[in-house]
Amino acid sequence: MKLLTMMAEMLHDFAGLIYPNLCITCDNPMMKQEKLLCTNCLIELPRTYYHLVNGNPVEQIFWGRVSVEKATAYFIFQKGSRYQKLIHQLKYKGAREVGIEMGRMYGNELKQTSYFDAVDLIIPVPLHPVKEQKRGYNQSLLIAEGLAQSLGKPVEFKSLYRKEFTETQTRKGRYDRWENVNSLFAVKNETALSGKHLLLVDDIVTTGATLEACTAVLLEVPGVKVSIATLGYANQ
Repeated sequence: MKLLTMMAEMLHDFAGLIYPNLCITCDNPMMKQEKLLCTNCLIELPRTYYHLVNGNPVEQIFWGRVSVEKATAYFIFQKGSRYQKLIHQLKYKGAREVGIEMGRMYGNELKQTSYFDAVDLIIPVPLHPVKEQKRGYNQSLLIAEGLAQSLGKPVEFKSLYRKEFTETQTRKGRYDRWENVNSLFAVKNETALSGKHLLLVDDIVTTGATLEACTAVLLEVPGVKVSIATLGYANQ
């Protein structure tokens, strides 16, 4: 067994010379035990710790707009920073493992507070089938699956759906974003959600327009409460 282990390690090291395992944010080679982010980038990840702060900036986005129990984001998202690569690789480069692994890591941090023990279901923000087919996956669902691994909560991705295809939100202002997604979401099979505390998941929160629209529809289901978790918070 020791010989087999040594041979496996040698093969891993040899493969690393040909196909080096690089940090997704700084492109430096990673140690064998590191995954996705090198230790230095992981330490310097601009975490918000908003899950420990009542009335945090993400929660304030929704004040006076829609009733949210708790809202939080894993890290501060800044254009041009090395951590922008995380979201870019996830959304546009087919790096599915980014969503799952970042969701898993974030879920481990959310367990620092008992609040998320009360969550019943994890709900990813849905993509329109046309966009999901083009991308090959829904990045929010991957994040939700990672969170589920850490939090031990089931993912429900069939009840909330997007009715129409819309153009990207990236270059839109607050009102245009809201107008672009208002009334675009709907719920089917309300029984699966009735009386549940839902954790709504997305990759980035900026103006909160998409999350607001999803939350408003979910709150129409009897007895539903909604909390929100995203990977990034882009402070405009």
